[in-house]
Amino acid sequence: MNAHFTFDDAVAIAGYLKDLGLSHIYCSPYLQAAPASMHGYDVVDPQRVNEELGGDRAHQRFLDRLIELDLGQVLDIVPNHMAIRPENRYWWDVLENGPSSRYATWFDIDWQSAEVRLQNKVLIPVLGDQYGKVLAAGQIQIEQVDTEFRVRYGDNLFPLAPHSLAIVLQKAGRFLRDDVLGFIADSLARLPSPDANDPAAIQERHRDKEVIYKLLRRTCEERKDVGDAIAKTTEAVNTDIEVLDDLLNQQNYRLAYWRTADQELGYRRFFDVNTLVGVRMERQHVFDATHCRIFEWIDRGVLDGIRVDHPDGLRDPQQYLDRLRARARDAWIIGEKILEPGEYLRQSWPIDGTTGYDFLNVCNNLLVSGEGLREFSAIYREFIGRTDKFDEMAHEKKLNVEQEALGSDVNRLATIFVQICEGNRDQRDYTRAEIRRAIREVAACFSIYRTYVVAERNEATEDDRYEIESAVARAKQSRTDIDGGLFDFIADVLTLRHRGGLESEFLLRFQQLTSPVMAKGVEDTVLYCFNRMIGLNEVGGAPASDGATLDEFHAYCERMQATLPYTMTTLSTHDAKRSDDVRARLAALTEMPGRWKSALYRWARMNARHKTNKFPDKNTEYFLYQTLIGAWPISEERLLTYMEKAVREAKEQTSWTQQNKDFEDALRVFVQRILKSPEFIPDLEGMVGRVNHAGRVNSLAQSLLRYTAPGVPDTYQGGELWDYRLVDPDNRTAVDYGLRQEMLNELKQGLPAEEIMRRADSGLPKLWVAHRALTLRREHPEWFGADGAYEPLPANGAKAANAVGFVRAGRVAVVVPRWSIRRGESWAGTTIDIPGGLWRNLLTGDSIEGLRLRMQTLLQRFPVALLVLE
Repeated sequence: MNAHFTFDDAVAIAGYLKDLGLSHIYCSPYLQAAPASMHGYDVVDPQRVNEELGGDRAHQRFLDRLIELDLGQVLDIVPNHMAIRPENRYWWDVLENGPSSRYATWFDIDWQSAEVRLQNKVLIPVLGDQYGKVLAAGQIQIEQVDTEFRVRYGDNLFPLAPHSLAIVLQKAGRFLRDDVLGFIADSLARLPSPDANDPAAIQERHRDKEVIYKLLRRTCEERKDVGDAIAKTTEAVNTDIEVLDDLLNQQNYRLAYWRTADQELGYRRFFDVNTLVGVRMERQHVFDATHCRIFEWIDRGVLDGIRVDHPDGLRDPQQYLDRLRARARDAWIIGEKILEPGEYLRQSWPIDGTTGYDFLNVCNNLLVSGEGLREFSAIYREFIGRTDKFDEMAHEKKLNVEQEALGSDVNRLATIFVQICEGNRDQRDYTRAEIRRAIREVAACFSIYRTYVVAERNEATEDDRYEIESAVARAKQSRTDIDGGLFDFIADVLTLRHRGGLESEFLLRFQQLTSPVMAKGVEDTVLYCFNRMIGLNEVGGAPASDGATLDEFHAYCERMQATLPYTMTTLSTHDAKRSDDVRARLAALTEMPGRWKSALYRWARMNARHKTNKFPDKNTEYFLYQTLIGAWPISEERLLTYMEKAVREAKEQTSWTQQNKDFEDALRVFVQRILKSPEFIPDLEGMVGRVNHAGRVNSLAQSLLRYTAPGVPDTYQGGELWDYRLVDPDNRTAVDYGLRQEMLNELKQGLPAEEIMRRADSGLPKLWVAHRALTLRREHPEWFGADGAYEPLPANGAKAANAVGFVRAGRVAVVVPRWSIRRGESWAGTTIDIPGGLWRNLLTGDSIEGLRLRMQTLLQRFPVALLVLE
């Protein structure tokens, strides 16, 4: 949802979504976001509906349409952070009033920084150069709009602290010899400075401030000479660098060079995004104020489900989710929790499951060829000329992220731990530098996003303790130059063996650090560096793995049915590194490693002449060729934008903060030249042709698995047709819903399976699978819920490993193939055992007697089978 796709646009397509078979519309955040937000995750006011989407009136039209169609609604909410913008009145109040703000308790700000110069100030790292140079250049000015005063730097606006405005008013008062102005100035200067521990005094201060400002406005309105004097004084201040500097130093914030954010930022962010400030959601009054509209819609019955964005960023996820469940007892609640391989959602969390990355990766691993991947490993090492190991690379990149982008977060933790050591005589001699190094090392050694230990409730599971002890053990092995006793003491604090107020604070903040370390170090770095098979490079994935067995897939599904039958199953999201169909095609590529190797070296030879000073490097070139296979056809503009993002995220040759112009220019030219190459493009298209059909079969297979496996399936916008989009913003592009409605209407009129497959290029088969599976779920939800038992179907014969099948609730049988290229045209007599009875294939209309079925016959008319017991 954004200004280009509003509530009224959603109303216009709601009928199509109902026809498709969906039960709920799943919306991105639509509380008031920053101007021109393309996604809504940068909320500035959680108490208002986004005006760019149409505001409350359009929102009500949207709700009315959903009610008319009997469609439910799921909404994405953002509890962890808010956007730093002038439109954020809560943040603006904090910058204006500092610790005396009514909203100082809302945000995770370190008012008592170890840096004396930053105590009771918020560092604002927005300047393009050193503060003094920017000030001398006249780029920072005091701006007056009517009787409102603010600081402007370019497009950045900041409020003036009331006591600092006294400087301007006193000068203007002396110029006019006016007692009223002098009184107003003195009143502002004498405003008290209570802190957050005295809410009554804060309210009194706010009342007095508003009365004083009201008097100033009235005086200016009634007396033109006063307004003119203030304007002239403001102009004079802007030309006097010493006075302007003095005024700026009196603010509750410090404008600084943007690079200072890495080491000295005093507020918690969303990852390393300086414009998104962490919210203290653990405080009840903050929770209540930021969720009032959500609960209003829940209570009205117009909101059925909630997706919680980034719960790992919260100080206490368990507490937050408990509060959420208490106020939304019947809502479907899922959390955007990224689970690493072998990790499962906390049983104590009172939610229905995750947003589905775990299913995405299990499904992805099922379809790739383990044998082929092992050959890919050798091909990759040989081509790039180095032996990258994923775990070692992840460790290195996480350390780099902590050293640079997340340096301020580490420094804040180090300050707390120095104080802890100072209070313990056996540890008091550890230096700040070695404490900082030890913290970085332990965080880099975590194999999961975070633990959830809470001292106040004495909560520490065995899984938590195991992960902490394992990370510390790995850290001690990695950094033998650091006293092992320091690592042991960190482990004692993290596992509650050593307790105290500071210890608890360190523990909670450390757990908020490991998540962004994993996300920025692995998701946003290693997944663009370790390129053996980029189709496996997905959030929560295992890029170095060699796929999954049928037994492992069934074991996962059985576990989900037993524990989280209403978790979300997904294949593509707005955060996915590449769409489900790109991954499906790349999975097919793993079945033909020999052809991939031949093409790789052939393309490298034919395109060598397009390089500039040997740029791009071999790793980038390898990544580019796999991207082209997965996403072809792709426009030059899309590919250039994507490759620029990919290489900057990789941070090997260039980065977002330190761009290597020579490399980026060479890469751009290389891409442009090979896309125009009469030798390369036909060869590329020939390779794509070899995997395209198998990729489509993989797509239909994983789609049907997603719609019928334990959980609630999520269909990402537009993904009901072939979708070869890449990471955002590529995957947020407009969707042609009119085309989809026309195709769906045609399908509903009745088309034989053969005709649907003949028109495969249009995406008709994928739309057909979605429509039939979703309609079945809507007609018989009981077959897919908590009571919809999951039973694997055994296959027999030479190619039994190629057949994936299961039954739901004894009434629905699903059979899909894998490894189509390796299997060839024949199933070689392979059969699958389906319970006895008369079954109807919803994708072909065929009636089939159960028991032992020949795979060749079952999948002859359509690549996958969805059977219902009649």
